[in-house]
Amino acid sequence: MTALRQTLMGWFSPKADGASGALPVRLGGRGSFAANTTPTQVKGFDQPLVWVTVALLLWGLVMVYSASIAMPDNPKFSNYAHTHFVVRHSFSIMVAFVAALIAFQFPMQTWEKLAPWLFVLSLVLLIAVLMPFIGKGVNGARRWISLGVMNFQPSELAKFAVLLYAADYMVRKMDVKERFFRAVAPMAVAVAVIGLLLLAEPDMGAFMVIAVIAMGILFLGGVNARMFFLMATLMVMIFAVVIATSEWRRERIFAYLNPWDEKLTLGKGYQLSHSLIAIGRGEVFGVGLGGSVEKLHWLPEAHTDFLLAVIGEEFGLIGVVVVIGLFLWLTRRIMHIGRQAIALDRVFAGLVAQGVGIWMGFQAFINMGVNLGALPTKGLTLPLMSYGGSAILLNLVAIAVVLRVDYENRQLMHGGRV
Repeated sequence: MTALRQTLMGWFSPKADGASGALPVRLGGRGSFAANTTPTQVKGFDQPLVWVTVALLLWGLVMVYSASIAMPDNPKFSNYAHTHFVVRHSFSIMVAFVAALIAFQFPMQTWEKLAPWLFVLSLVLLIAVLMPFIGKGVNGARRWISLGVMNFQPSELAKFAVLLYAADYMVRKMDVKERFFRAVAPMAVAVAVIGLLLLAEPDMGAFMVIAVIAMGILFLGGVNARMFFLMATLMVMIFAVVIATSEWRRERIFAYLNPWDEKLTLGKGYQLSHSLIAIGRGEVFGVGLGGSVEKLHWLPEAHTDFLLAVIGEEFGLIGVVVVIGLFLWLTRRIMHIGRQAIALDRVFAGLVAQGVGIWMGFQAFINMGVNLGALPTKGLTLPLMSYGGSAILLNLVAIAVVLRVDYENRQLMHGGRV
């Protein structure tokens, strides 16, 4: 298991990366490092990571406009202007950018102190969203709290809060990692409580992401192999039971297995079948920006969960491959920053960065898999690109925290203090 963990962490670590300076490598013993002594230009933050994030945000903004421009032609959205969604999305990006700038100012020591309080706040908001006159229901799901200028989704905050809490938990429980109940039981209870509240909304997709984030951090934090596999098996069994006991979730599985069945094509398989049609129409080079037909009231949620399908139709296979490549690079880069921090004996900061990498990578993987018909339909957006205020807000705050980790790494590697 240790070899597997080292292999995964090694894969996510570039052999050479001039943008981030020299990568310290542990030689043995606490605080013993070897680094390239060649003078390098010191930058305050990881500029390639920033530019890739900006590229995804801007491309997402263009695609949200393209995917939503025809929605006011639908009587359901007849009161909206053609620019309604792109204006709101632009506003969300601006708010998120300001929040990210503020988040970057906080040292990682402050985030470590805030971790338990953010976890409690997320619990309070997940309870509040289920209360009448507080939570806002859409299509049978109660997941949002209206703030007037935007709707806030507590499950997005829960992802970030669980990430910080799990990293802080592993740092505090380093001495009991080999003892199953003392090390894992409290964290398992915390995730279970979050999961029950999310399933009550219902939002199984967010629960899956949170569970994977928590387990990923426990794995990277060095949890015993037997404990990890036991948790993974238990988690799979829980999700299997949840799906088996829910009729509409079972129908989604059946629709995924055969979306062209005439009984399912107009039901649970409707979104998937039209997503596949959209991607098929795009072929290799796409039909051109704005040329999508499926977004014209055929493909529901084209500007949110199925934005990649519109990208596939308008930019073709080339566009989809570029998106996949950008997210792969983003995830790999974030994991590398986390590995740097751990090599510098900054375990909390390293686990937080790697947790963000797991979050972005896993959610993007699920969204892409759903759009391409490789996974059952699940209500998860494409990070940094899909329409959504609170999702963009927390995505950029998480990226800002990773940039803070990298900033502090650079200070330490060049003889400074954090």
